[in-house]
Amino acid sequence: MCGNSRRVNCVVDGDTFWFHAKKIRIADIDAPELSPPRCEVERAKGEAAKQRLLALLNNGKFSITATGRDQDRFGRDLRIITRHGRSIGTVLVEENLARRWDGGRRPWCN
Repeated sequence: MCGNSRRVNCVVDGDTFWFHAKKIRIADIDAPELSPPRCEVERAKGEAAKQRLLALLNNGKFSITATGRDQDRFGRDLRIITRHGRSIGTVLVEENLARRWDGGRRPWCN
């Protein structure tokens, strides 16, 4: 998990992580926000997504593939993350910890 020290390899939240000192945003999903969450439901689901992303990334080698757009407005590299040809983002969506990215953020709170 990312802390306050230099970020090289760590997980920020359910759709953002650092790998080899590069900040990567998983391009095919939207996960609940943690900084700051808008409600307790979003915080809880965001923490679960963050923990699951950490486990998925630590589960072995993965591939990082560029998308049509290189970076987002925050300077994060937009990438698809796969293992054995399967998107890690899809795993998070199937586990109800993220949504497919449809071009805009939607609220997680009811």
